[in-house]
Amino acid sequence: MNKERYKEEYEEGSDLLWPSDKEDKVTRQFYKDLSHLSKKINYSKKKKLGLFEKLIRIIQGKFWG
Repeated sequence: MNKERYKEEYEEGSDLLWPSDKEDKVTRQFYKDLSHLSKKINYSKKKKLGLFEKLIRIIQGKFWG
């Protein structure tokens, strides 16, 4: 099943342009990769923040403990 791009027209006056199978596959892969990248960035930020918080707690413990 390899559909080409096609246009669907409705009586109400709206037109929809549907992507071809190849374009759809590329677009879905792009957003999938973008989602995985975003998760990795958020995870690394949380990891760095956790390390920073631990360091602050150690410093506070030495000065105020």
